[in-house]
Amino acid sequence: MKILYGVVGEGMGHAIRSTVVIQHLLAQGHEVHIAVSGRAYDYLKARFEGVQRIWGLTMVMDDNALQKRKTALEVLKGAVTGVPENIFKNLIEILEDFKPECVVTDFETGTALFGVSQHLPIISVDNMQIIRRCWHPPEILRGRTADWRLAKSVIKAKIPHADHYIITTFFDAPIKRRNTTLVSPILRESILQATPRDDGEHILVYQTSESFKELPELLKGFDAPFRIYGLRRNLTAPVVEGNLTFCPFSEDGFIADLASCRGVIASAGFTLIGEALHLGRPYLATPVRGQFEQVMNARYIEHLGYGLQDEDLDEFSIGAFIQGLDTFREHLRAYPRADNSALFAALDEQLDRAAAGL
Repeated sequence: MKILYGVVGEGMGHAIRSTVVIQHLLAQGHEVHIAVSGRAYDYLKARFEGVQRIWGLTMVMDDNALQKRKTALEVLKGAVTGVPENIFKNLIEILEDFKPECVVTDFETGTALFGVSQHLPIISVDNMQIIRRCWHPPEILRGRTADWRLAKSVIKAKIPHADHYIITTFFDAPIKRRNTTLVSPILRESILQATPRDDGEHILVYQTSESFKELPELLKGFDAPFRIYGLRRNLTAPVVEGNLTFCPFSEDGFIADLASCRGVIASAGFTLIGEALHLGRPYLATPVRGQFEQVMNARYIEHLGYGLQDEDLDEFSIGAFIQGLDTFREHLRAYPRADNSALFAALDEQLDRAAAGL
């Protein structure tokens, strides 16, 4: 089957998990043309043929908070200069040259709209849809009802229609809309092959936001080793300062540190959360303020007893996290670890239905 695969480029998690899905599709004998925006383009271009850059939403961040007004201006600017080119030029060229028979989208708008315009079957594969297609308990929404409603509206606008929604999730939530399937988080092969170890003493820290530039001084006050990724870029070798080790980015090194750490302090991005929980690592989540999906992820982590959440990240939350590591790890023993087989089965079923015209 000829599949047009859309990948949103905001954040690298979408590209990482889409790589797993695309590899499966190719292994099944499908032809795949990838349309992607943002930083994800270079990541996917290095791994696959048939990758096309398109315009996509850019979120403007400042001090670990989503700047809604500036983001809206960026969206408006892109809508004027980018979307017409996407819909009426680049994607029409795909129709002429590739002639797709189905669209699979990881929260990418242009390909979803293209599928609607050409009456193609559309399959959504992402984690965002759980916000509007499932029920959530009051403690997850408390104080954020307005943000939740706004997020639902944005998600509906981003992907106005799909024939089926495959939602990746690390928590259970009752489904409230038809044509919805919940599966475990998508895991890359290197995570599935990693062996969790409990002999590590370090806590893994992954932060890239400038708002956390004072974090190293805060961590020096704790009697624990920290291995830090993201705060110092362009490193070529580890830099040790007391109980802190600043690490250059290495996929193998990062996964090794993740598999052996006592816990993780990082943003509330879905991909890293799924990987950490699969490996049984407690999590202190720092959600981006104003981004409901991250707030929801962080609240579920605390709600399920897998860790804590704190938007500001101070010495009290870090201290409470370290003190509670044994309890969080005990709760994680019940976490339902799984490979990607349920996702692949659900996707293959929907592609078979699409091929049969159902």
